[in-house]
Amino acid sequence: MRRDQLEHAIRTACQIIGQTEVIVVGSQSILGTYREEDLPDEATMSIEVDILPIANDNDETARLADLIEGVAGEFSSFEELHGFSIDGVDLKTSALPVGWRDRLVKVQNINTAPPEGGLAFTGWCLEAHDLCVAKLCVLREKDVNFVAALLDAGLVNAETIAVRLPTVPADQSASVDRGLTWLSPYR
Repeated sequence: MRRDQLEHAIRTACQIIGQTEVIVVGSQSILGTYREEDLPDEATMSIEVDILPIANDNDETARLADLIEGVAGEFSSFEELHGFSIDGVDLKTSALPVGWRDRLVKVQNINTAPPEGGLAFTGWCLEAHDLCVAKLCVLREKDVNFVAALLDAGLVNAETIAVRLPTVPADQSASVDRGLTWLSPYR
């Protein structure tokens, strides 16, 4: 995926749900921090953008996520036309460390504005280390390949990830232990 596709996804998701801001929580949120040409191939190979709508409660977030999924999700005409899909997700999708909202990276430019012009929509992308924490809590093969590629490229720091991992919600303690074990050779 490219940065312009991420910006397109932000614009589209905001238009679908009628809001001015969304949060990007999946692997492609890395494009909020780095340009695709600065990233290893493993970091940009996904053709999905995970979008977390901003709402007052998780029920409303889930409802808005379903709207996004219905219009631009996997196997949609949007995906067929643009070559990528937008997955609407809720707050239960990612285990995130304390303070993640304070570290979000803002993406807003002419490409996030509607074609008719006007105020550009805003995508808030996970900061790179917070994204790695979320990936290590899941620990699928594609997640560890993603984090390993960023570590090998020197784009994230293992110590910062290790400090943030234990701050995810307590119900993720087993995931934290597995993530720290996986991370130990990089420290």
